[in-house]
Amino acid sequence: MRQAGRDALSLGLIDARNHTLHLLAQHEAAATSPDRVLAPEMGHPLPPWLAGHAGWFSERWIGRNTQRALGSACPSQPVRLASIEPHADFWWELAPETSGRHGPALPDFAGTRAYLLETLESSLEMLDKAPESDDALYFYRLALFHEDMVGERLVTLAQTLGVPLALEPPQTTSPREPLGLPATRWQLGSTPGGFVFDNEKWAHAVSVPEFEIDAQPVGWSQYVEFVDDGGYDRAELWHPQGWAWLQAQAAGGGRRGPRHVEQIGVARFGGAGAVLQRRFGRMVRLAGHPPVTHVSWWEADAWCRWAGRRLPDEAEWELAAHTAMRRGFRWGDVHEWMAGTLQPWPGFSPDPWADYSQPWFGRARVLRGASFATRMRMKHPKFRGFAPPDHDAGFVGFRSCAV
Repeated sequence: MRQAGRDALSLGLIDARNHTLHLLAQHEAAATSPDRVLAPEMGHPLPPWLAGHAGWFSERWIGRNTQRALGSACPSQPVRLASIEPHADFWWELAPETSGRHGPALPDFAGTRAYLLETLESSLEMLDKAPESDDALYFYRLALFHEDMVGERLVTLAQTLGVPLALEPPQTTSPREPLGLPATRWQLGSTPGGFVFDNEKWAHAVSVPEFEIDAQPVGWSQYVEFVDDGGYDRAELWHPQGWAWLQAQAAGGGRRGPRHVEQIGVARFGGAGAVLQRRFGRMVRLAGHPPVTHVSWWEADAWCRWAGRRLPDEAEWELAAHTAMRRGFRWGDVHEWMAGTLQPWPGFSPDPWADYSQPWFGRARVLRGASFATRMRMKHPKFRGFAPPDHDAGFVGFRSCAV
């Protein structure tokens, strides 16, 4: 889809909007059910705000953008027309907890649906007249991928709030031995052509020494051993900032395992290592090899220290994802923490959506891969995700490398 033309983009935009509307309906059903009481956690956007943001983003960069034909060369503040919704910028340009505090109330589920349908129709009409070039199609591709990211956030929010979704992680496979890869030179990052996220700019050669990397993300059976060995009580296993983060969790009842875990450990399950995790509002018992989810970077780093291993760097992960899949390198079940902090690469320049990655340089940790909640067209081995190191709401895990 990074190379998609008009026809494929049209189908993609319709599919993404249908997915958003479907997820919005699931949130609405849960919020209005008489036997459910949902209280959104502080800092999490309300479902209508989050869904509406997808429509606002596409209208802002396509329907209202008089300079959209410039593609990635478009300024970050182009000349814009008025929105079809007079309050759109007031609602969606601010954080959700701020936008609904003063002025007109945020739209409800019905109002959000109407806005989403109207903005989609407008985008499709304009797409039908767009030339078949990377510049002309840039903002349609951007809007599609942005809405896919919003869709995954709606799934993550459903997990946070306990909204029942009929979404199951893929079946796990038997564990494989770690993979050894020889020293080489690798082109890290993306080359021009088609759509490229700005933090992937640009491909540059890096030397990658010989290394050993897990064939698949760390599973629950491996993580249970860390917990049972006192992993959450041993300061020497934690980065100092991670240990401070862990101690701060005491105000909320303490932290004895990843987020959404109710019980974990051999002793708690009669000698059989297992995990009791809350998934979309119901309790699920996990044992064996499913990948660990909802771990912060601090927890992933602490596990690696305990195991005498380390998190991979981006070049190692990207090289393995491109060259070792036939040898059993599996990715796409969970987003995976990398060792490094998000930094710009040689040749970086911000794209029109300047607030996408640039404000996070030097602050966020890098995530590679994708999760079972990621739309297939978003799964790309060059994609650089990122999040603060304490992020644990998403479907995030990790794998390790030999020290």
